[in-house]
Amino acid sequence: MKKFKVYSLEGEVVDEIDLPEIFNEQFRPDLIKRAVISSQTARIQPWGSNPMAGKRNTAESFGAGRGVAMVRRIKGSRHPAASKAAFAPQTVGGRRAHPPRPEKVIHEKINRKERRFAIRSAIAATTNEDLVEKRGHEIENVPQLPIIVDDELIKVKKTKETREIFKKLGIIDDIVRAKNGKKIRAGKGTMRGRKYKSPKGPLIVVGEDKGISLGARNHPGVDVVVVENLNAELLAPGTHPGRLTVFTKSAIEKLGDLFQ
Repeated sequence: MKKFKVYSLEGEVVDEIDLPEIFNEQFRPDLIKRAVISSQTARIQPWGSNPMAGKRNTAESFGAGRGVAMVRRIKGSRHPAASKAAFAPQTVGGRRAHPPRPEKVIHEKINRKERRFAIRSAIAATTNEDLVEKRGHEIENVPQLPIIVDDELIKVKKTKETREIFKKLGIIDDIVRAKNGKKIRAGKGTMRGRKYKSPKGPLIVVGEDKGISLGARNHPGVDVVVVENLNAELLAPGTHPGRLTVFTKSAIEKLGDLFQ
């Protein structure tokens, strides 16, 4: 594999490095999608209605031969036709026909080897320019994919300083795209705490966090993760691989022994 350049915080080339074999992994979008969905569904809390909801009453059917529907009716009425129906799904205050059940299996499981394969494949996808552009990232001023930066990046704690660094590395355009791409979500999610939907920007993968998470957290769409905590959802948001990714030099060196 060819040598990849390592950039300083000023955007200048300071070193060269060989990428580990993990960047040559086979591209498997099907496994990446399964791993992302598995991660998302693992966070969903099972929910269901009370099994006795709509059934706490004295309702019984009067039976046939009375000229009225044989639905269950509340006891104590004078005439069957004037009595209040209950229990049945179509009645006022009745039970639901097909309520959600807490025992329903929501979490999509994935084998450990498949999940690790998916992470390796998603990491390899960060070097594919076509996939990164297809995700909508702005990479006109990006010198190479993936971007590899000196380890001094992990110590930057100020938003103002990280903004200047991102400008010199050429990824500020993608952060502006994430900021301007915020829009109101369609549908009922607007009323349920999910009103706004924002695009994902660059992902910063570090060998160790000594303050960069503080310096980068105010930039729209930017995520910071320690290399040991990498997962398919961060590398392929929305199941779409090819996220614009910045690696520190130490993170690249650690990747060779991870996700095997």
